[in-house]
Amino acid sequence: MDFALTPEQADIREQMLKLCAAFGDEYWLRKDREATFPDEFHAAMAKGGWLGIAMPPEYGGGGLGITEAAVMMQAVAESGACMSGASAIHMNIFGLNPVVVFGTEDQKRRALLPLIAGQDKPCFAVTEPDVGLNTTQLKTRAERRGDRYVVNGQKMWISTAQVATKMLLLARTTPLDQVKRKTDGLSLFYTDLDRKKVEVRLIEKMGRHAVDSNMLFIDGLEIPAEDRIGEEGKGFHYILHGMNPERILIAAEAVGIGRAALRKATNYAKERRVFGRAIGQNQGIQHPLARCWAHIEAADLMVMKAAALYDAGRECGAEANAAKYLAAEAGFSAAETAVMTHGGMGYAQEYHVERYLRESLIPRIAPVSRELILSFLAERVLGLPKSY
Repeated sequence: MDFALTPEQADIREQMLKLCAAFGDEYWLRKDREATFPDEFHAAMAKGGWLGIAMPPEYGGGGLGITEAAVMMQAVAESGACMSGASAIHMNIFGLNPVVVFGTEDQKRRALLPLIAGQDKPCFAVTEPDVGLNTTQLKTRAERRGDRYVVNGQKMWISTAQVATKMLLLARTTPLDQVKRKTDGLSLFYTDLDRKKVEVRLIEKMGRHAVDSNMLFIDGLEIPAEDRIGEEGKGFHYILHGMNPERILIAAEAVGIGRAALRKATNYAKERRVFGRAIGQNQGIQHPLARCWAHIEAADLMVMKAAALYDAGRECGAEANAAKYLAAEAGFSAAETAVMTHGGMGYAQEYHVERYLRESLIPRIAPVSRELILSFLAERVLGLPKSY
C-alpha cells in the first residue's frame, strides 16, 4: 500500500503550484476587496488546459480521474487562493458530469468544448430558498410547450451567476403529487442563462467576495427541448453523479486551505519574537499547530481514499462524505489557529489569515451540512434508524 502521489499526480501538483504562484496572496486580497471575478486566473487555467482535467479527451479534456482533479484543486486552495480560486473553476471539474454520462453526442460537443476552452462559464442552479437540502421538494417548474419548456421559479445560493453564460438547471416537470416516487418528476437542463428572463440578484456575504453568490428569479425562461439532459423526470438521479465528486473536491480544497493557514502560522511563529524568544518556541503555540498538521494529514488520507474508490468505480458515498466532514473541520481549525497564532495581526487583512478563516467556513456549510453528513453516516454505515 503506497500513500505517495504517482509521478503524474506529483507533476500536476507541481505545475499547479507554479501556475498559482503568479496569483499570490496580494492578488486574491485585491479580488476580495474589489469583489470582482478572477478572470485572469480563470483564463490562465483555461490556457493551460486545466479546466477539463477530468473531462473526456475527445472533447478537449484531460481524461484523468477525480484523484488528479483533487490534487489540482487542493494545490489551488493551498496556494492561498482558498475558495475564491477553487470556486472560480469548481463547476468545470464536477458540475457537468451528468452531461458527460447522460448527454447526447451533440449535447456533449455543445457543452464541453466551450467549457474546457474557457469560453463558457457555467453555474449550478439547483438549491431553492425554502427547500435547502430537501431537493425532491423543488418548486421551480418547467412546463413542456411543444418543442420548448417554459420555466418559472427561484434559485438560491447560485455561485458565479453574475458572470455565467450557462446554467445546469434542475426543475420539476411533473407535479410532486403526480409522481410515484418523490425523486421522480425532476428534469435536468443545460442551457443559456438568458438575463432577459432570469434576474440575478447578488447576495452580500461574509467572504469569498471574488466569486459571487446569488438568488435567481426565473420568469418565463424558454428552454429548447434539446437542452434537456437525458429523460424527462430523471434529473434527480442524474445530478447524483456529481455529488460524490463534489464532496471529494470540496474536501481537497479544505485541506488546501488548512495547509495554507498552517504555513502562514508556522512562518510567523518562527519570526515573531516576544520576551526575547520566538513565539514558536512556546508549547502553547507549538501544540495547536502540531495538532492541526495531524488533523489535516488524516483528512487528506480520507480524501485520497474516497477519490481512489470513485475512480475505481466502487461505492464511495460514506468515504466522500466523511472526507468532506473531516477536511472541513481540519481546514477551519487550522485557519482559526493561524489567526490566533498571529494575535492581533491575525485580524489584519495584510496577513491574509483572516481571509483564510472566512473562506474556511464554506466547506463546513456547503454543499451539505456537517449535521446531515453525520446523520447519513449514522444511518448508512452504522445502521442506526433514519433521523430525517
